[in-house]
Amino acid sequence: MKAIARTRYLKGSPRKARLVIDLIRGKSVPQALAILGFTNKRAAGPIEKTLRSAIANATYKAEQENIAIDPADLYISTCYVDMGPTKHRWRIRPAPQGRAYRERRHYCHITIEVSTEKPNTGDGKKVAEKQEEQIISAKTKQEEKQGEGKVTKTRKKKETETRKSSAQASGEQIATEVKPEAEVVASEVSGKEVSRTSKKESKKKTEKAEFSDAEQLQQQTAKDSSVVVEQKLEQESEQKNSASEELKVSEEKEKEKES
Repeated sequence: MKAIARTRYLKGSPRKARLVIDLIRGKSVPQALAILGFTNKRAAGPIEKTLRSAIANATYKAEQENIAIDPADLYISTCYVDMGPTKHRWRIRPAPQGRAYRERRHYCHITIEVSTEKPNTGDGKKVAEKQEEQIISAKTKQEEKQGEGKVTKTRKKKETETRKSSAQASGEQIATEVKPEAEVVASEVSGKEVSRTSKKESKKKTEKAEFSDAEQLQQQTAKDSSVVVEQKLEQESEQKNSASEELKVSEEKEKEKES
């Protein structure tokens, strides 16, 4: 069960009101009232009034539907602050370096929704633990990538050193350039193409199977509908025959009476 309360054109900026309303989001009603009672902000009073009006709306709605509700069992499911109009005044406020600013009066709209269901907001500790796990996993991935890069560099260095030593022993010239890895890339590309073609073939097979199933269903429905129509026609013909027989019998009786 849910109930909503709104306050329109509240004097004050929405940014300052959001600081207060963020404290009660997802809390129970008694906990939210306690928080608002001890917050030293200007917007705490009007927000408390809207919360109490939402509670009153919920109790009234429950009475109409013959449901028993305890206000202590209610939770704040949604609450937010929208920006209202700003009034520009002709008063001037002094500013630095000989400038002057005009006064602007901000207004905001508050909406609070109360429900009997507990919102799935999650505890702060669980959120912090998840964030820590994500950070740790990202760090481990970075370390693994760095370690793989170092290993590849050391392998290339060892290969070049062995080639130099073998060339010096045989007296041949040394080719210092590292062989390109075109063959490996070509094999990977071919493997990807094979996987793509296999996926396309599997998709085509599934589509054909689905199309055949749909055709079978259509045929079955057509057969069923034809059988139903035939049965209806037979029933109508039987009814007509019975009606005609009854008429004949009634006419014969009338003739007998007249005679």
